[in-house]
Amino acid sequence: MALDPDLLIDRRRLKRSRGLWRGAAIVALIALVAAFAVPATLPTRQSVLAVGRNPVVRLTVQGTITDDRDVIRAVDAAGRNPAIRAMILSVDSPGGTVAGGEALHAALTRFRDSGKSLVAVMGGTAASAAYMISMPAERIFARDSTITGSIGVLMQSFNVEGLLNTVGVRADTLTSGPLKAQPNPFGPTSEAGRQVLQGVIDDIYGRFVAMVAEGRNMPEARVRELADGRVYTGHQALALNLVDAIGGEREARAWLREKYNIPTRPEAREIDTTGDRPWWRSIVTGAKSLVSEGLAEMGVVDGVVALWQPGLR
Repeated sequence: MALDPDLLIDRRRLKRSRGLWRGAAIVALIALVAAFAVPATLPTRQSVLAVGRNPVVRLTVQGTITDDRDVIRAVDAAGRNPAIRAMILSVDSPGGTVAGGEALHAALTRFRDSGKSLVAVMGGTAASAAYMISMPAERIFARDSTITGSIGVLMQSFNVEGLLNTVGVRADTLTSGPLKAQPNPFGPTSEAGRQVLQGVIDDIYGRFVAMVAEGRNMPEARVRELADGRVYTGHQALALNLVDAIGGEREARAWLREKYNIPTRPEAREIDTTGDRPWWRSIVTGAKSLVSEGLAEMGVVDGVVALWQPGLR
């Protein structure tokens, strides 16, 4: 049976419309995949021009310091960029893990070794690991009321043996050796275990002291006098040669202009530390950061971190 001409025209229009929608969907899918596949740090003409006009970048370190590969890569990339002449390290952190502090300290040292200037600007808090990462800086600025110092190492655990006895629960632990489960939250730390763990703490502490001695050009004996774990205000730290000057980013830019003739304008450009991480990893990282900052407000971050590895506080 022959088809009605009007019905045939309508079918052809519908087929053509579906084809257009399918083509648009395919184009949109390709664009979406390309957006996530292309690294976020891929330079554009606008970003290259911005770097050319602005030789100063800023690395902001906030919250708990951990070993973040994207941050390390961003610092190393800045060290290789010939358009960058200086970095401002903006720090507002209570500290973090030993590995995180050491990794960022090493990356910032490589940045300095590349022939560029590094200036640290301390905010409300720059203690422990946050003070450690400031050591490669050529000059350190702090506010009068900045809380800094806290040069020391801690390892914390807890003992819930009494609580478990109250509720009638007994923990049973099997180990390959007497020092494997030290410290043990289900029982007291043995004397041998305490000595071994103290040796670990002393070894890490010695490296921390050496970093401060080198960064501040001070004898290790003098650093050990100051490094008993206490915190200092920025005003006190200045008198003890733990920082160089009172001020913020404005004063840091003025010093760079006077020392290296680096203009104070435009504003420092923030380093992109997201790297080429997928969108879901950025969300997870952000959530972890919010949790860490919330725990820090309650004063329990260092204790939680120390359950897994020594912390700096």
